Amino acid sequence: MAHFRVDFTGRGELSERQQKLGQFCSKLQKIADEFNIAVVYTNQVQADPSGMSFAGMDPKKAIGGHVLAHASTIRLSVRKGRGDNRILKVVDAPNLKEADAEFTITDGGVVAADA
Repeated sequence: MAHFRVDFTGRGELSERQQKLGQFCSKLQKIADEFNIAVVYTNQVQADPSGMSFAGMDPKKAIGGHVLAHASTIRLSVRKGRGDNRILKVVDAPNLKEADAEFTITDGGVVAADA
């Protein structure tokens, strides 16, 4: 997403940026389908500029907007937990309910936080 944010600045170029981003996501999807591989990408978040954060709602919003959200089959969110733990949240998935899982990254790999 950073490349798209650098090349296109301001709201005046938002439409062109979203079109290019959509084309890029479409190409990634075609590659994934052709070679039967998973495509994993990361995104950035920002404070919700609409000022519509209410109690209980997440005040952060993904940078890529609806284009990136609709191009994704599964969306996950990772946030810092206590100590070295991280919390992974299923935000959107066709076959999974919204849920959280806590984990830690160790020298031996990824382990459940309660392990």
